[in-house]
Amino acid sequence: MKYGLFFFLLLNGSFLMGQDVHWTQFNDNPLFQNPGNSGLFKEDLRFVANYRNQWQSVTVPFSTSSFSIDTKHKGWGLGFLAFHDQVGDGKLRTLEGQLNVSKPFSIPSFSGHLFSPGINLGFNYRQVNWGLLYFDNQYNGYVFNPSAPSNETFQSDSKMNLSLGLGMVDNWTINEQWQLETGLSSFNVNRPNQGFYNEIVRRDLRWNFFTKARYALNTDWVLMPSVQYSRQGTYQELIIGGLARYAFSKRERIQLYSGLWWRNKDALALNVAFEKGPMYLGLSYDINYSKLVPASNARGGFELSFKYVISRFKPKQIIHRVCPDFI
Repeated sequence: MKYGLFFFLLLNGSFLMGQDVHWTQFNDNPLFQNPGNSGLFKEDLRFVANYRNQWQSVTVPFSTSSFSIDTKHKGWGLGFLAFHDQVGDGKLRTLEGQLNVSKPFSIPSFSGHLFSPGINLGFNYRQVNWGLLYFDNQYNGYVFNPSAPSNETFQSDSKMNLSLGLGMVDNWTINEQWQLETGLSSFNVNRPNQGFYNEIVRRDLRWNFFTKARYALNTDWVLMPSVQYSRQGTYQELIIGGLARYAFSKRERIQLYSGLWWRNKDALALNVAFEKGPMYLGLSYDINYSKLVPASNARGGFELSFKYVISRFKPKQIIHRVCPDFI
């Protein structure tokens, strides 16, 4: 017998004011992390795609996918991010498109620092399929009849919102060996209404702080420790870990990555990645150790990240030619 567990969670205030989507490979989804990351890379054009599937062993899988593209234009960083998230028996769907703009600048008195403030404007659409849910009214005390009417009345099955986000990133090149990047951002600044009923249910602000370092041990090995802390309402998430990068072939620009992430009170994640020239492919898997282990069997989330960068070829300009002597 299947009851409307999802419906109960939907009516519960903690669910309605719950978290936005999250990623284990948070550094590989830069625009979702901070709008100040728009255009903050050395190449000219960057494509990023992410996919996450979790809790398949517990209930209907939570599935999230995203795609972003960003570039630089006349000193500005410009980017667009779109993501789709679907959860639960009622297939609660979230579709969002975000425009991101940043303006990197440096201050002479802060040598080696590149500051990049950014702004994020998002259009958020949420929808739930009430017809896929079961309710107590469909149980007559003896048997459960899924075809019986639920006698439930819903004002709406969809919602459209506008969201606003702000962020700042500091990229600090300390020396040839050390590089440190730190960012702070806030999303849902305008507190959009996400309730499906006439009652107004404001989405909580999502704060995000991250810092990541790059330390070159030698010409072959680079260590990249990182930490990210997110908070939204009563929910908070702390991820600590990092990757080690090995230059497998400098001539073919092949680099291999491996590392481990720890999510506080939730999971350990194994992360491997492969990079060849402009293409990067990362894979991670969460091993759950929280109180959900009896149901999850320690299985958490599978996540995939993909990145491709393009550098525009700028031919060398020939100002003059020297005629050879034999002409």
